[in-house]
Amino acid sequence: MIRGLAVLAGLVILGLLTGAAGFGWAGDLVTLELRLPRTLLALLVGGGLGMSGAVLQGALRNPLADPGLLGIGGCAGLGAVVAFYWGVAALFPPALPLAGLAGAGIGCAALLALAGRAASGASLILAGVAVSAIAAAALAFALTLAPNPYALAEITFWLMGGLTDRSLSHLWLAGPPILVGGAILLRLGPGLDALALGEEVAASLGQPAARTLRRAALGVTLAVGAGAAVAGGIGFVGLIVPHLLRPWIGERPGGLLAASALAGAGLLLGADLVARALPLLLPLAQEPPLGVLTALLGAPLLIRIARRMAP
Repeated sequence: MIRGLAVLAGLVILGLLTGAAGFGWAGDLVTLELRLPRTLLALLVGGGLGMSGAVLQGALRNPLADPGLLGIGGCAGLGAVVAFYWGVAALFPPALPLAGLAGAGIGCAALLALAGRAASGASLILAGVAVSAIAAAALAFALTLAPNPYALAEITFWLMGGLTDRSLSHLWLAGPPILVGGAILLRLGPGLDALALGEEVAASLGQPAARTLRRAALGVTLAVGAGAAVAGGIGFVGLIVPHLLRPWIGERPGGLLAASALAGAGLLLGADLVARALPLLLPLAQEPPLGVLTALLGAPLLIRIARRMAP
């Protein structure tokens, strides 16, 4: 854990020193207004994704579960696209993350309503698939109604994920929900450990499965929805981080939570540093979308994990 914190501190220093103009100190204004918010958002969004992935894999007892399974990120993206479409984001920039948060909240309410009062792992998965499908369909419909090709290109690029040009206002909007969601998820350790023994055993230990699953859904909504509201769609982080940690920490779901938050934060900040550096090293007109980069980095790791799990 101490070694991980040291690595994370080193990445933070690199984040404060790396920018579009190159490596080095760029002055107090640029550092405080651009690089610091971007670095802190990468830590928060990555930490929320990593912990959410660990919670969902433990709560649903499915090694392929990730935050995208519940459709909350898609609902947040839909809310942001609505703000794009109606032109509200151009008139009032904070409307973009606020609309994303509203979309995540609506998605959470629909998810819990569909899962029912006595939620189970199967009902939560089915509800998540339904919410995700509805959000994807509505998002595709909204994209077909884009007012012009430039708006469509801007919306599509945002949906690919990224932290370019994020400011302190985005940090203040997304930071508190992510921290609250992370606190909710971090307290689920005993419930997840009990749930790993089966729903009946968990109930006999005073950890009802329905209560644990509802709290997990709420925590994931806050952590992932707020992150998607400011960073767009970023995949693979929540899926691969728990798998990378299990050989070192073990299979106990509760023991993975804090480590997954740290590893997710480091992974996303490292990917963001690569995205910043690529235009300086390659003839690129702009930074590649962060969500595309995490997919390119995560897919080979996922293939390696799948081969290792194969009989």
